[in-house]
Amino acid sequence: MQLLLSSGLRRQEGGSLLVFELPAQRLRHGRYMHGRIAGAVTRSKSSRTYYASVDSVGQVEAYVESERAWVVQRAQEAGRYERLPTMRLVTGVTHGLKPKVEWVDSDGVVGGQELSRMDWRERQWLFINGPEGPEPAWLWLTEQGLPMAPDRWNGVFRMANLRCEETLLTEEERKIRRQFRLAEVQGKTPYMTPHSCRHSMALYMLILLNELFEKRYGLTKKDRRDFALLFGDPWWLVKTLLGHSDVETTKRHYLAPVAHLQLESILAAAETTNEGEDVEDLDGVFARLARETAGIQDIDLLLGAVS
Repeated sequence: MQLLLSSGLRRQEGGSLLVFELPAQRLRHGRYMHGRIAGAVTRSKSSRTYYASVDSVGQVEAYVESERAWVVQRAQEAGRYERLPTMRLVTGVTHGLKPKVEWVDSDGVVGGQELSRMDWRERQWLFINGPEGPEPAWLWLTEQGLPMAPDRWNGVFRMANLRCEETLLTEEERKIRRQFRLAEVQGKTPYMTPHSCRHSMALYMLILLNELFEKRYGLTKKDRRDFALLFGDPWWLVKTLLGHSDVETTKRHYLAPVAHLQLESILAAAETTNEGEDVEDLDGVFARLARETAGIQDIDLLLGAVS
């Protein structure tokens, strides 16, 4: 979840990553790393660069070395990979503008394809040489050690939501189906889907970029216009991160919870107070948005209620 939350990747984009597609290069003076999403798994069919936090990449690497390694070992011991109808053992991955993956199949036939042109179904048959033999190149695996289809992430999030309800709701409240619960009851527990991670990332980046423009750079209105002509305004930058072709899609669908708010006023209020108190940090801005706006959850507040 943390990878989707920090990168804004769609379910299919994040769910079809290969182990050698994880970001490996850290941005200079930053807490983010960048990788490349293959065009064949995107909605626009265009490759793009994506950014993920160092912490989220570290969590994925820990998964690879622990849980993933364990299910791979069990699958190898059970001979599951040997019984697959197709196996393409990767022999090399080229670099450059159009990376290409090269392989040899179980019949010894050599093949290859541009990585950006391989859809999620083709990617499931790619294998790499692991410490104990061939293992899937697919990053996310099931308990059987086989590639987990992207749409199964819905079930993963559903189970996580149910665990939260078990902890935060009473037995009587849990008996009521979610669509019939009062808003007061629904507000007691977080509710996440793969796509809501994308919404959260968009909201976070919009406010962060506005904060940087207004406070750190100290730009006047004229400076902001000049900066936007060179690099784009916050809306345009968030649109680029999400992989949208039209900035209006970003505004209309992904940032609706705050569309009615005057973000500049919020950020201005976060910078100074009439009493000369300390500047409110971003956490304070987000907490206030959650209190004042429908459709935004403050997870810290929800979990703090039971601690």
